[in-house]
Amino acid sequence: MDPELEAFVPLFPPADLTDPVTARDNLAKLAAAASAPDTADMEIEDRTVPADPDVPVRIYRPRQAQGAIVWLHGGGFVMGDLDTEHPWATRVATGAGTVVISVGYRRAPEHRFPAALNDVYAVLTWVAEHAAELGVDPARIAVGGHSAGAGLAAAVALRARDEQGPPIRFQLLNQPELDDRQETWSARNFTDTPWMTRDKLAMTWRHYLGSAPATPYAAPARATDLSGLPPAYIATAEFDPLRDEGIDYALRLLQAGVSVELHQWPGTFHGSQAIPSAEVSQRQITELGTALRRALAE
Repeated sequence: MDPELEAFVPLFPPADLTDPVTARDNLAKLAAAASAPDTADMEIEDRTVPADPDVPVRIYRPRQAQGAIVWLHGGGFVMGDLDTEHPWATRVATGAGTVVISVGYRRAPEHRFPAALNDVYAVLTWVAEHAAELGVDPARIAVGGHSAGAGLAAAVALRARDEQGPPIRFQLLNQPELDDRQETWSARNFTDTPWMTRDKLAMTWRHYLGSAPATPYAAPARATDLSGLPPAYIATAEFDPLRDEGIDYALRLLQAGVSVELHQWPGTFHGSQAIPSAEVSQRQITELGTALRRALAE
């Protein structure tokens, strides 16, 4: 493991989702303890997207922004919200020079699949329909996120393709959670890695799915046809149970004729870029912004 990251491992909260409310509180405290990002060069606005039910969003507009991304927080479908994601949404907006629409989708287990996906799809449709009002080119809208949020981004790309929905320019998938089956080598062997363990991962899927079987819209790795999807940037962490499902999804996209950039970050673990002082974290954060900026450029 990267020595700069290893020093912080004891400070991470327990990897336990048995009590979702406590887990959310722990994540909120962790996020609140982080240094506040610099937002001087952007406008930030809270809005509500009309849907059933309405969906809260937070919009970040850097100066001279190009394109937009519908951005989805991580947290295993259970944790996270607009406030905990604020530092990351700010970094993405700044790094890419892109309008970021951060989505406060409904969380499990109170709201199981497909509630979160429906929220995200409603926001994607709203962004496309209100592109002029948002100052966004409707041909340059991306989807992306971290972890479960990246899984939701992949799922909404599948749904938009299948339903001839809004065109998506790009997928930015950071450490995506894509496969409920947990059958990959990394899922079977990384049982006690920092932040994300095998048991915690299994719990996220139980909260999200309940007793319902997984479909490709819940677990995109189950999709048999990946053709016709938007180009993607996929990043994985070396010591992460999710590592191999991200790599496998990237390879399958390539085999389906989809352009993909895949970056496997050595010495990292799931969510380790939350330690921004580490040099490898700075590289990860910079590359996410660079990849998105390049994808949305004219």
